[in-house]
Amino acid sequence: MGRNTRKRRTPLATKIVAGAAALAVGGGGLVWANFYASAHEDHGGHNRTRSAGAQVATIDCPDVGQKIRDVPDRARGEVDGELATMDSQITNAYQRLATTRRAQAGDSQFVQNTILGPLKDRRKAIIDRIQLEINRAGGKADDNLDELAGCQGRPADQQNGGGQNGGGQDGGQDGGGQDQEGDDDNGNGVAGPVADDFVDINDVQPNSRDSRNGLAADGDGGSTGSFTTDCGVNENNLFNSDNLIAAPGVDNGAHHTHDYVGNQDNDAFSSDEDLANADTSCQNQGDKSTYYWPVLRLQDGTQEFDANDQGGGAEGNIGKILKPAEAQIRFVGSRQGDVVAMPKFLRVITGDAKSFTNGDANANTSWSCSGFEDRQVTDKYPLCPDGSQVLRTVNFQSCWDGQNIDSANHRDHMAFVQEDGSCANGFQAVPQLQIRLAYDIPAPTVENGQVQNPYAVDSFPEQLHKPITDHNDFINVMDEDLMNEVVDCINRGEDCQ
Repeated sequence: MGRNTRKRRTPLATKIVAGAAALAVGGGGLVWANFYASAHEDHGGHNRTRSAGAQVATIDCPDVGQKIRDVPDRARGEVDGELATMDSQITNAYQRLATTRRAQAGDSQFVQNTILGPLKDRRKAIIDRIQLEINRAGGKADDNLDELAGCQGRPADQQNGGGQNGGGQDGGQDGGGQDQEGDDDNGNGVAGPVADDFVDINDVQPNSRDSRNGLAADGDGGSTGSFTTDCGVNENNLFNSDNLIAAPGVDNGAHHTHDYVGNQDNDAFSSDEDLANADTSCQNQGDKSTYYWPVLRLQDGTQEFDANDQGGGAEGNIGKILKPAEAQIRFVGSRQGDVVAMPKFLRVITGDAKSFTNGDANANTSWSCSGFEDRQVTDKYPLCPDGSQVLRTVNFQSCWDGQNIDSANHRDHMAFVQEDGSCANGFQAVPQLQIRLAYDIPAPTVENGQVQNPYAVDSFPEQLHKPITDHNDFINVMDEDLMNEVVDCINRGEDCQ
């Protein structure tokens, strides 16, 4: 298969992290310090934990990429590269946070002076370069981006902190000088998941999930058909920690490992031509689309192929990679009328890999158990009874702006349907991608505020493996005949495959 041989862009901060991680790897995973003490409580018959301390557990930085608009096409590659470098800087700062607990215990200003302050300066330099690149390419950069340079530290149980407001100048150091001795790494040396990240599915109220970001386009009216494509469950073991959509040309741009089905030439350096000429794992050979998502891992001590690599164990993603037992990939229609064809190479990201620190504005996670699918949760991993599978389901955005296959923040060219199922602001309805992943995972044991052998989604290190960070990515590489078949099938109200 063809490969793009252009030079890889590896951010400087990634090289720094790699060197530091090599010093900290033990037993196949990065040895993170304990982050906060926990108090045990009994809640509705289900053992959970809550934070009993306020020691800084992670780094919360405003997501600059989500604030950028109208980047000229010829500047997008450079801007994406700068944003990837910024992600690596956060990873590097988070690693320093996790490995300097003793120093923090003796100096309440350590985090601010040695981690957050220098991080702000480095981020400011990158923001300045981004503004320059946009302006040089004929765009008009937002003069207020500098307000997003500052980051803050916050406890692990405090979601949606102040990072999005561009604040964090004081470092969030309340209680930061305490040297706490909790065991919230579950004995495996990584930060998260913790007991409070899990919930017994029986304790979830039916039909209680706020699904504003996951509205399904299909319904009783409009275009009621569906098209199912069978692309397997990654039998070819195609894994990498790249992200072709968000960080093209950057090695380890995701800082976590992805599962891939469909297109078999998908990495950060694949051109559209590479994708079009690649093999596919889909049964219908006209579907060379790429479907990918962060892997789930069972933190059972297994040394995977990436145990010492960036994106894997060197960045806290450890344990046995769990492939889904089933991956159902389906396209459905619109409640308000016919759908139109997706353009080839359309890129769509749904969910937010940084939603633990960003907040839930772009979160689109849905966790459940087979047999309990009326009970969906966004910010907990479900504990399923024997014989029940763990489910990850997602409904993608299905309204397209009619012009662009991508946008500066990789979101603005797509939108979810409105409450009535229609597309707003001149957007057009396209087939909605729905993915349902089913896993055979033994339920972790939660006792005395500890979770044994937990499963977790791979994440950016500072996102602490929170379930709300789950996300999915899609690039449409169906040939024209197949896409027209999908559209015709859906608009005729038929169920095809």
